[in-house]
Amino acid sequence: MAAMPPASTASVPDAHALPPAATGGAAAPEDPAYRVFIDSLNYLTAEEIDLVREAYLFSAAAHHGQIRLSGEPYITHPLAVAGALAEWHMDAQAVIAALLHDVMEDTAVSKSEIAERFGKPVAELVDGLSKLDKIEFQSYQEAQAENFRKMLMAMARDLRVVLIKLADRLHNLQTMSAMRADKRRRIAYETLEIYAPIANRLGLNKLFRQLQDLSFEHIHPMRARVLARAVRAARGNRRELLARILDGIQGKMQEVAIQAQVFGREKSLYSIYRKMVDKRLTFSQVLDIYGFRVVVRDVPTCYLALGALHALYKPVPGKFKDYIAIPKANGYQSLHTTLIGPYGTPVEVQIRTEGMHHLAQEGVASHWLYKDTEDSGADLQLKTHKWLQSLLELQSTAVDSSEFFEHVKVDLFPDEVYVFTPKGKIMALPRGATAVDFAYAVHTDIGNRCVAARINYDLMPLRTELANGDQVEIITAAHANPNPAWLSYVKTGRARSKIRHFLKTMQHDESAALGESMLDQELRALGVSSAEVPVASWEELVRDSGNKSMKEIYTDIGLGRRLAAVVARRLLSTEDAPQPENSMPASLVIRGTEGMAIQLAPCCQPIPGDPIIGSIRKGQGLVIHTHDCPAIRKSRSSEPQKWIDVEWEPEPGKLFDVRIRIAAKNVRGVLGRIATGISESGANIENVSMDEKDSGLYTVLHFTVQVAGRLHLAQLLRVLRHIPEVVRIARERE
Repeated sequence: MAAMPPASTASVPDAHALPPAATGGAAAPEDPAYRVFIDSLNYLTAEEIDLVREAYLFSAAAHHGQIRLSGEPYITHPLAVAGALAEWHMDAQAVIAALLHDVMEDTAVSKSEIAERFGKPVAELVDGLSKLDKIEFQSYQEAQAENFRKMLMAMARDLRVVLIKLADRLHNLQTMSAMRADKRRRIAYETLEIYAPIANRLGLNKLFRQLQDLSFEHIHPMRARVLARAVRAARGNRRELLARILDGIQGKMQEVAIQAQVFGREKSLYSIYRKMVDKRLTFSQVLDIYGFRVVVRDVPTCYLALGALHALYKPVPGKFKDYIAIPKANGYQSLHTTLIGPYGTPVEVQIRTEGMHHLAQEGVASHWLYKDTEDSGADLQLKTHKWLQSLLELQSTAVDSSEFFEHVKVDLFPDEVYVFTPKGKIMALPRGATAVDFAYAVHTDIGNRCVAARINYDLMPLRTELANGDQVEIITAAHANPNPAWLSYVKTGRARSKIRHFLKTMQHDESAALGESMLDQELRALGVSSAEVPVASWEELVRDSGNKSMKEIYTDIGLGRRLAAVVARRLLSTEDAPQPENSMPASLVIRGTEGMAIQLAPCCQPIPGDPIIGSIRKGQGLVIHTHDCPAIRKSRSSEPQKWIDVEWEPEPGKLFDVRIRIAAKNVRGVLGRIATGISESGANIENVSMDEKDSGLYTVLHFTVQVAGRLHLAQLLRVLRHIPEVVRIARERE
């Protein structure tokens, strides 16, 4: 939480030299909060506790004079964060880092000073938590994305970073009532979007619910108060019913000789609110506000208890989930069942072991908190490690922080589906994930080469959304490549990142080929072939330009970052020399199948046979227009230097989109006859539409058809003109 500026941050006095009264004005060693904190460290050694005391004094000295917006001395905040970590029984390094987590950001203390005093690991933790305030960003969103990237990268190296950050965020939410309402809402929205999902992904269920409820209270304070009152009223109204169900479950457990702890649980305010909004329910229609947990000795007893409960109350079909056999990605394990209780009331029951209960509440923090359940947390530790490794992989392929931020946010959605590989391996994917997401989850090469999928033994499109229990087999082809259209429907950050990385790499390769052709054209215009350019000239150009290779220079030309004419003259050291009188610039020859480096303008949709001209757009490559395209008329006259002559290669070997407009008599079967004519001409229909207004005797149809070239189009138009109902036909241009 923001602090008021300190009186002076020019230097930080030695904490040991400060009297107790000089540690910020409160929370001195005699303060009750400090004493409770120190008493909670009884799981550490005496030497470690002494080091924590020293860190507290150091932090208090560093923050001396700083006051929180609530009026409290700033040191109360790091003390509260360190106290939360002590509750998790985190090690001394993490507790010390929590005490110091704001000193680099808000005071003059440096990383080297922390490393010298408390060790390099503590300094790395504090550095991972410090925002990048000293760097200028274009926007708040850019700063948020970069800070998030830095935190997650530090978290991938050391999980304790994010645990400290989550404890920090929790205390800020608990104490930010003095902030402006708009800032409170912004922080609360950020928490719901980023920090709560991270807590959920790490299995920190208790913290996850706290972050959600506190954010809800700051975003919708009136709704939260009304809903809290309704829950309290319902608690009183249903007390007798809940007591009856609780007694019934406990009695059944005793009857079948199962030792179990049975207790009720209340749905969090935010989850009730989301259910009301998502399913458009009133509060009275949300019947599962209360549920029950049954904690037993071991896994076999979980299933025995399930059978006993199904004998006590009838289960609701389709409402049973076995998260023990198939745990959630965050390690959560339980049996979930919904029963029809007294008076027809639905009752949700969760059955789990004690180790599962610890993991469900504290997630990865249970690794430190419950040493006796370390074995049961091993799988969660492994899953968390894999997720953190995937973050490092995403970071390596993302262009900037915003793209990385986008990829990770996609993967933080909690809803999941569980699907099977042909060999029976279970894979967890976000709800809405497609066969393409599955392919990239298996392996990057499988994703890049996939062409089709068999889902439950049936051939299905790659965009098919997967459902729980689907068996998925990916069919690949050696020469297949990712399709840019996949980006419109993939759900996982990994798939999105890998597709973008491949397309960017392919675009650079294609742009390099285009740039080489354009440079060859300019060199020929100067009467020189590319083979005649001295190697020394290339080496000098590469060195002076800051590029690493000839290919990078070709790529820059193809992407419009450099002018081919300037590069050609620079290679020949004739930048100021006049062009030979007898040399005419040769036209650049294209096929139209070069890929992303050459784009056919959608305004005029040029096809082979059309007279064409090209314009280099920075970052996009060469855009091809027809000579008579109305969209470029002004630019050709005002900026002639930006246009280059282009010709079609004689055999393009591809079908090209072209729009045609047909006015036809409004009679039955006319659309079918036109479609048949197009098909018999060897053209494909890509799209068809008609004018919405009632045209009476005539209908105007708009077709997008695929043809091999201008001659093919002429043949097609000739065939269509012979259809008696066709009154008028023309090629369309914007």
